Amino acid sequence: MSKEELSRKIRELAANQPASGREIELRSSRIIDEQLAHMELDRTVLPIARRIIHATADFSFGQSLRVDPGAAERAAEAMAAGRPIICDVRMLQAGITKTGCEVLCAIDNPQVVEMADSKGTTRAAAAMNALADRMDGAIVAIGNAPTALWRVLQLAADGRAAPAVVVGLPVGLVGAAESKQALIESGLCYVSNVGPRGGSPVAAAAVNALAMLARNPAMTDTG
Repeated sequence: MSKEELSRKIRELAANQPASGREIELRSSRIIDEQLAHMELDRTVLPIARRIIHATADFSFGQSLRVDPGAAERAAEAMAAGRPIICDVRMLQAGITKTGCEVLCAIDNPQVVEMADSKGTTRAAAAMNALADRMDGAIVAIGNAPTALWRVLQLAADGRAAPAVVVGLPVGLVGAAESKQALIESGLCYVSNVGPRGGSPVAAAAVNALAMLARNPAMTDTG
């Protein structure tokens, strides 16, 4: 194929795709709703699943997502009270755009780096230690490191932290599924999933969905 033919083909293909952000969002929403209609998700899960799938194009979250029945209400209370959102990594921090709350991440704090090196742990876990005194009543969001989620669970078990909601969606083949199952069984209020899939875009989408629910609780009825 010549360069001219390739250029013409690309133009033709692009011309048949939606051009505006609004049109893309509407078309994506229709596709998501058509697929989720077959899953019969609980009303507490549906709006969060929709947002995650919109961010990832991964419909498996419709099946794997787990949401504590009180998560939306407790997250709304935390946001209304001006509590911070605590993140494990900068990518997650950057993706949380809907809350209007202070979003904290300490992973590259020099003291955290030093602590991680001296303790032989990950910086993400050390960052949770560093921010433990800000966790009471806050939303803690983990999108990358299972070690960070394990640390939050330990802090809570030791009575050193009492987060309002833990959005625990780390990704990985080592420890991610296990840490999420431990969260679900911990007694903490949670948004999580089963299995190794997760990641910062997933956790950011979940937090953004909670923020949207805080502004419009009727989303649990309409999706």
